[in-house]
Amino acid sequence: MVKSEPLYETGLYPAPCRRQNFAKSETVNPMELTIVTPAGPDSKAGNRATAKRWQQLLESAGHQVEVVTDYHNGEPDCLIALHAWRSAAAVARYRELWPKRPLIVVLTGTDIYRYQHEAPQTTHCSMDAADLLIGLHDKVAADIPPRYHKKLLCLRQSAPRPAVTGASRTEPGEFHICVIGHLRDEKDSLRAAWACRHLPDDSRIVVSCAGKAHSPEWHEKALDESRSNPRFHYLGQLERAQLDNLMAVSHLMVISSVMEGGANVVSEACRAGLPVLASDIPGNRGLLGDDYPGYFPAKDDHALAELMWRAETDNEFLAELRGRVLELAPSFTPEKERESLLTALARCYGDG
Repeated sequence: MVKSEPLYETGLYPAPCRRQNFAKSETVNPMELTIVTPAGPDSKAGNRATAKRWQQLLESAGHQVEVVTDYHNGEPDCLIALHAWRSAAAVARYRELWPKRPLIVVLTGTDIYRYQHEAPQTTHCSMDAADLLIGLHDKVAADIPPRYHKKLLCLRQSAPRPAVTGASRTEPGEFHICVIGHLRDEKDSLRAAWACRHLPDDSRIVVSCAGKAHSPEWHEKALDESRSNPRFHYLGQLERAQLDNLMAVSHLMVISSVMEGGANVVSEACRAGLPVLASDIPGNRGLLGDDYPGYFPAKDDHALAELMWRAETDNEFLAELRGRVLELAPSFTPEKERESLLTALARCYGDG
């Protein structure tokens, strides 16, 4: 097993120790953990990013962590499966081999808002098998059957402190809006681009979209929109440093998803102090709060255009949005996320 670089300076890792109980604190006995994600090693999908981040956070707490795309055998102290539906085979195999060992299943947006309804037997079998379910926003309980509520622990995904500041946002000229994430139906990725078509002629808004297209159709749609819409630029998939720079020069971020399990890009925006306009869906409300002032009805580009124009022309509104994301930023730190992960493990062993 190859150990990744820890996020924090934690000293030497303690020697591995099998199947021991946790104390009720962040100082826990080391364990061997396996995280299953359906996204491959070269993928930049959210599930892979979450798995790698959790690997680093848990290793920084002294655990040994392996990230795999499927589970066939092995003897981890606990299996953490990202995605109830896509990881269903791995969940079933682990539970067959180790009926008494802890199993954590992480509920993604498609689990909660699609596969629970389209493939309920498979999805709920994984949820039934789990000792603990992890949700990634605060409103997950309202969207799963009540019988699972006692198993549920909600945590907030973290983002590092941005390396690049947003000082250039105050410069005169264009008003920059960014959209970050893979281009696919669930993200409604071109909604901000379409909203641009409803803006007044004197608007200075320019939308830049960064992310890998989920399909050739999405790639062609983004290129067509970029060619025909002078306010829209499709940047393709960017590296981390480039994404940081994009957020730093942006005045605003749009998150237009029609379903979300708890978008990590919300964490990134809050940590960067970047104001957000978000579709009014549970996954966004569960991170930003019910009283956040920047919501628009999902798939409504006219309503989004009105909010974009207001943010461009109303300095007090934009400052209010920025103030709110800055207030939320401390809830999205790596330290908070690591604490939640350790609480999840402790609950599996009856100490949480």
